[in-house]
Parts: sequence; C-alpha cells; structure tokens
Amino acid sequence: MKAFFLASGAALALAGCNAVPAEVESTPVADARSAEDARVADLVSRMSVERKVAQLIQPQINSFTAEDMRRYRFGSYLNGGNGGPYGDEYAEASEWLKLADEMYLASVEPMENGEPVIPTMWGTDAVHGHTNVIRATIFPHNIALGATRDADLIRRIGHATAVEIEVTGIDWNFSPTIAVAQDDRWGRTYESYSEDPKIVAPLGAALVEGLQGAKGDPDRLGKGHVIATAKHFFGDGGTDQGVDQGEVTGDIEALKAIHAAPYPAAIDAGVEAIMASFNSINGRKMHGNEYLLTDVLRGELGFDGLVVGDWNGHGQVKGCTNTDCPQSLLAGLDIYMVPDDWKGLLETLVSQVEDGTIPMSRLDEAVSRVLRVKMRAGLLDEIVQPSGRPNAGQYELIGSAEHRAIAREAVAKSQVLLKNNGVLPLKAGANILVAGTAADDIAQASGGWTLTWQGGGDLDNSYFPGATSIWKGLETAAKESGGTAALSSDGSYTTKPDVAVVVFGEEPYAEFAGDRKHLGFTDEEGLELLRKFKAEGVPTVAVFLSGRPMWMNREMNVADAFVASWLPGSEGAGVADVLTGKVPATGKLGFSWPATCDFGPLNGPEGALFPVGYGRSLTDTSATPTLDEDCAPLMAGAAADWYVSGRLADGVLANTATGKLDNLRGEAGGISAVGLDRNTQEDARAVSFGPGAFLELTQAGGDNGPGYRVTYEVQTRPSAAVYIKTGASEPLDITDQLSVAEGKGYREMILTEDCMADLGPSLTITSQGPFKINIGTVVREEFAEGTACSF
Repeated sequence: MKAFFLASGAALALAGCNAVPAEVESTPVADARSAEDARVADLVSRMSVERKVAQLIQPQINSFTAEDMRRYRFGSYLNGGNGGPYGDEYAEASEWLKLADEMYLASVEPMENGEPVIPTMWGTDAVHGHTNVIRATIFPHNIALGATRDADLIRRIGHATAVEIEVTGIDWNFSPTIAVAQDDRWGRTYESYSEDPKIVAPLGAALVEGLQGAKGDPDRLGKGHVIATAKHFFGDGGTDQGVDQGEVTGDIEALKAIHAAPYPAAIDAGVEAIMASFNSINGRKMHGNEYLLTDVLRGELGFDGLVVGDWNGHGQVKGCTNTDCPQSLLAGLDIYMVPDDWKGLLETLVSQVEDGTIPMSRLDEAVSRVLRVKMRAGLLDEIVQPSGRPNAGQYELIGSAEHRAIAREAVAKSQVLLKNNGVLPLKAGANILVAGTAADDIAQASGGWTLTWQGGGDLDNSYFPGATSIWKGLETAAKESGGTAALSSDGSYTTKPDVAVVVFGEEPYAEFAGDRKHLGFTDEEGLELLRKFKAEGVPTVAVFLSGRPMWMNREMNVADAFVASWLPGSEGAGVADVLTGKVPATGKLGFSWPATCDFGPLNGPEGALFPVGYGRSLTDTSATPTLDEDCAPLMAGAAADWYVSGRLADGVLANTATGKLDNLRGEAGGISAVGLDRNTQEDARAVSFGPGAFLELTQAGGDNGPGYRVTYEVQTRPSAAVYIKTGASEPLDITDQLSVAEGKGYREMILTEDCMADLGPSLTITSQGPFKINIGTVVREEFAEGTACSF
C-alpha cells in the first residue's frame, strides 16, 4: 500500500458484523473482500448525493482549478495528451508533482458537514513510458513489444514506467491497450501488440503486473506500482475499414472470441480499471452498451474493478450530450471522462439521481467501485500528499540508466529483419553513412503520445535530454568497432562509404489522425535515397519507422537489407545493437505484412508477404524475390481530403513546413494553430492570425484540379482585410463574408472557377489584422459546372 494501513474502528466493527455461514469455510480472500465491502459501505452511507456524483466525474487539468477541486471534490482527474501542469505541456517533473500536491490537498480538506474525506486520484496516458514528461524513458510502442514475445521484458517495462509515474505523484495509468487490431489502416494499430489475441493476452497481462505488482506481492499497488487500466473494452481494433471510433459488426460471440479474448488474462492479473471503447458494436456505442459493460464484463468475465469512460465517449451515445448522459451510468460506466464540460454533467447527474432517473442503488454501486480501487491502492489509509509517497520527487529515477537499459533491450528485441543479402551485420571497422531525416530525429522514432498527443511537430532533439537517436547509436557503435560513421540526411558524401543505413518512415500521429485509406507508403524520401545509393554502388540497409506494416515493395526491392524498426523511442542504440550484430535479431512479426497495395485490410496469412511470426536471423541471407511494384493508390493523383480528422493528407504541407496543421508558429504577430475538439478529440484547428500573417496549404507535386470545400467557424471577426486565393489566382477579399459569419457556428466555403481563375494545388488565407478562425476540413471536390462560390 502507498501508506500504512490504518483502518477506522468503525470499518473494522462493520467488517466483524459480516458473519460467515457455518457451512461455508472462510478464506483470506473472502475475508479481505468482506472487509473491503464493509468499509466502502460505511463511507458511501455518509456521503451526500453531490459528493457521490463527484466521484464519477473526471475532468482534465486544464479545465479546473484547485479551488474547483476543493468545492466539488472530483473523484479523479486526468491530463489530456496535450495537457501539462499550469498550461505547460513541457513542464519539468517538479511541476507535475507540485500540481499533484495542490489537487490532492484540496481534495482532502475537512468537509463542513462532516462527510468523509475521499482523496482524489490522477490518471495519465503513459502508454509507452511516462512520456508526457520531459526526460522520461520512452519505451517502444506496443506493436514493437509484440514483436519481442517477451512477457518478462514487458513486466519490467511496466514496473519502470510505474516508478517514473510515481516520481511525479500520479496514481493511475491508462494502460495497457490490449486491442486486437484487425485492419492496419487504423490509426491506433501501433498501440496493439498483435493481430492475434493469443499474443496480445499474455503481454497485456504482463504489463498489468509490472504496473500494479503481481497478485500476492506485498508491494502490489504500493511502492513502485500504480493503478493499471486495460483498454478499450471492446472491439476498438475491429472497426470497419479501420476507422477510429467506428462500427464493429458481426456475430457477437465471434467478436468476443477476438476482441474480448485478452481481457480474462488482464482480469486474472488483477487489473483494477478497464476503459470503455469509443466504437459501436452492431450499432450500439460501447459507452451505452449494458449487455457488454455489465452482463459480459461483470458477469461472464468477473471483473470487479471500475469502468472508466474515454474522452467524452459518453457524449457519443444515442440521445446523449457531453453534459447529459444517464444512459452510460445505467449501462455500467463508473467514471465519466468529461474533460471540459464537467460542471454541466455533474449538475445533470445530481438532478437525475434526485428525480429517480438514476436509481440510488446504481449510483452507490458505481461510487463503491471507485472507492474500492482507491482502498486497494492505499489512498484511503491515511492522508499522505503525493510528494510524501515512495519515489516521489526522486527526479533521478526519470530516465534513469537502469530504465534506459530496459528500453534499449526492448528496442533490440523488437527489430524485425525482413530482408538481408549479407550486408548485415555491419562489418567491424566499416565506414558507415547514415542517411534520412529520421536518423537523428528522436520525436519521429518515438511516434505519437510523446510529450504531445500527436507527437512530432516542433519537437526537436532538445526536448529529449538523455535520449539517443538512431544516428547517435550507430555513431557510437561504429567508433567502438574501429570504424567511422557520418550523418548525411540527404545522402551526400565526399568519401564513398562502405555501407549506407537509410532511416525513414511515417511521421508521428495518434488515434484517428493516423487513420489511412490504404497501406501504400507515399513518402518517397527513403526510396529516393536507396535508389541513389544503388546507382552509386553503395550497399544499403533500410530502417523503416512505422506504427504498422506497410506496402514497401519498392524499398524492399532496392535495399540490400530491410528492418522493420517500428517506433523504438528514446534508445536508438538498440537499433545499432542489432545492425552491428552485438545483439542477435530475434524480433518476430505480430502483424501480417502486406504483399499488395490496395484499399483493403490484410490480417491473416492469406495474401501476406510475410505472415505473423516471420523474422530473420542475421545469418539468414536467403534471397528475397523481386516484388511487384504496382500500386494503384499511389498513382491516384492529388489528394481529395487535404485536411480531415485533424490531419493533413500525405503530401499536403502547411505553410510549406512540416505537413501538420498544428503548432504553427510565426514571428511576433504571426500565426499559430492549436488542436480543437469539434466532433471528436482535436479533429479541428483553432488558427490565430496576426497582422500580415498567412496560412498556406500546398500539395507537393499537385496540379490544377477540382474546387475546394472548406468547413470553418469564425471565432472573432476580422479586424482588417482578409484575402483568399487558390493557385495563381488573384487574392479575393472575403472580409465582409467572414465578418457576418462570426458566432454562427460552422459554415462551408465553396471555391470554384466562379471566383478563382486558377484552381492550382495551393490554398492561401492572408489576414491584414488579428483574426481567429477554426478550420474543420479542407477537401478538393468536383462541382457541377457553373457552381457559384459561396461563403
């Protein structure tokens, strides 16, 4: 326990009143549960309706204050993917601990009416290490860990993560994800260990044990451990066409056999929380699905912990809004994750209990589940603020050498060698050229859920003190072997190298922003470098960073060796360990590797280029046949969806910079863009213009095409002229149209030949004065001849 057990006399007395029938033999487990039930029942009996409801409300740190905590006594709270203490998502660990103390102390001030004091708890998404925090160890994402098949390694990763979480005073981790991804177009594929539930189940259970401690361990949920959450129950990896938060259809027993299959192992491992999924099952959203949340999860699977919702997931239930959804509580949800609209939801739930819409018995049941988890975690034993708990404030534990060594081991064990004609292992004393913009980019190697929700963007290596890029790992390994290494992102050199290692791959993304329509890899930087080196007679090793298997036939044909490196994180030396032969190549695919480039899913052996379980050793230099390079989706021309679901399409750039419509920055009085919830989490951008600032979207290699449809919402009317143009058209003054749109919600802007002389591959908005607009979508679309422009 986090603190010594100091049960109240009343609780002990109540526990003693639960007599065991003579014919039933008492057991330690039964006695412990009886004591838990009695103590929880005592607390619940002395709580007001408002205080009970508050235990079910989970806001995010950027939407409430310590004073709000003191007033409402939220049962828990979270930091969102882009949320940090005091509005600083890059805050040092000491600031996280400081906020944890403030919120905790506000939650335990004596109650005026003598109600019991129930400490709050803080939940975080530490999905591959405590990666919201600067200096934390960044472990490989789950797709890589699945390639290790090493439950003991994952158990150690869980423990190391829990320790780093404890340093910052946080109680609860929203991990592990035990989704069984069935369509790799899904943007969360990298959060899944495998497409095979038999691989997912033991690895998910191992992470639970690492985070919480194993059953029977005297330190379970004590020092070195935090509350774990299995997510997302269930079907998140089985949506149609891999659409995040989408629909899962089919025979319910067949679906359970795949998507619910990992949960018994997690429950047997003692997981204390399970998160409901966003998706629907046969037309019913999981956040309102009583049969699955109650009958199956509680009844069939025997789960006795708490069920927490996902980010406003209750608001997606039919008939619900973010502030009004008794359906979720009645279906079996115990905690509403309501990031910003917490006050409205709290007030509504209180009213619905008072008018009988929600039975008091159901409210008490949910509150009891929350309190029971807090009790098991030691939070109800004595008042100990986060900074006074084990490991708190020991900042040297964050990114410690011991933890980084575990991460390096995980990186090495997760590398999957798909091709090798003998160039690997790299020879001792070799002159190595390391090429590709990703080679010295820790953010790209780490992927989403790293310091920010989507990852990448403005995050250069200065944000990752103590971390090692793949380039740095190779440089050190080359020197240790008596050779040399040079970094050249564009592949140029003066002395011909013995071998070139080309590092390239997907840009970071998270959740629906990573959804794809096909698995063809469209970024040709790596391909061009590989072709260049082949033409120059330089042997090559392709190191591919990705959150999923992708169609890589062109790259595989030209490379002499090809390594699926996944998203290795902060310890790039683990990649070098395998490439140099210091560590054997043992990684095995957890997902089928696609042989063809099309719009359909590929999971299972039929049609796979490499099946689940494939992975070469360094001594396997057998020939790889020449692969078919035809890929219709890559020849489809200009992207239709330029900006949808919070992500720019491949090849579409914002302000000719990073290809992301977020974290835009200009000089003083320039432009900025930040994430905004429109229909789902951060699926839009709030763009603020300064005088003379502009937003330009361009498609690399695009040409004249159809018109443009833009969904937008004017937040503050223009203070000076605003112009729009496409291609080489003259700018069009749209100040008046935008001025009248202020405060009228989302509207559509249609741009055709009616007002634009050139419908080229660029769209530019320029403002001569301060102006704020929300951008929902930007789509290129064929309109009927003569369609007028509209705003």
